[in-house]
Amino acid sequence: MPEDRINKVSCSNYRCEIEITLEIISGKWNALILWTLGKEGKKRFGELKKSISGITQKMLTQQLKSLEKYDIITRVAYDVSPPIVEYSLTEKGLRLMPILEEMDIWGKEYIKDHK
Repeated sequence: MPEDRINKVSCSNYRCEIEITLEIISGKWNALILWTLGKEGKKRFGELKKSISGITQKMLTQQLKSLEKYDIITRVAYDVSPPIVEYSLTEKGLRLMPILEEMDIWGKEYIKDHK
């Protein structure tokens, strides 16, 4: 459950369950991180940073930690030198892909209709 709702009794404190989804995928970077992992598959930190133009290392780290905490992505660290860390979508994260795909289609149509 998103952090600001952690002390709430239950999800019934939301006016609408859509709020939960929006809290998790909203922001400038979360949807792009999810989209990249969903479309391109497992990525190492550096690969993910290169795939998302303009994101800083600090912001990527923060967003990945947040998405991991919500069980949307998984982080696997390999005990090698130098360290290798890979990120991928969990089952919950994969279930967001149809939503993001529809958002992508809607956005493309909106842009086309408003040129």
